[in-house]
Amino acid sequence: MGGVELVLPKEYGYVAIVLVFYCFLNLWMGAQVGKARKQFKVPYPTLYASESENKDAKLFNCVQRGHQNSLEMMPMFFMLMILGGMRHPCTCAALGLVYTVSRYFYFKGYATGDPQKRLTLGKYGFLALMGLMVSTLSFGVRLLL
Repeated sequence: MGGVELVLPKEYGYVAIVLVFYCFLNLWMGAQVGKARKQFKVPYPTLYASESENKDAKLFNCVQRGHQNSLEMMPMFFMLMILGGMRHPCTCAALGLVYTVSRYFYFKGYATGDPQKRLTLGKYGFLALMGLMVSTLSFGVRLLL
């Protein structure tokens, strides 16, 4: 029975390492939400606090939203890193690192309670995603040629 052999460039290891860095960031953000639950008295399974019931609802909701948005973006980020990195491992690893660092600042800015602060440095993550999209398109086109 024949199989398909997948040969990855040696530098693909950088892609794997950046993805693990993002996993650690995600765990840290989840811990910050847990701390905010205790601090602002928002019990499980409540996803978002109600402003009519909790004077600190906006602060908690901003912490929660910073993490939630990162979770929403994670599948796209991982897919682009995994696929684009097969053809452009160093480029994707560098863009992935920019994305990961920008996500930290996105979260920290959001957690201040002023949602606009999420974009101060967090906005650069969207540029990194665009670069990852181009890298993944390049990979797809190359497969078809």
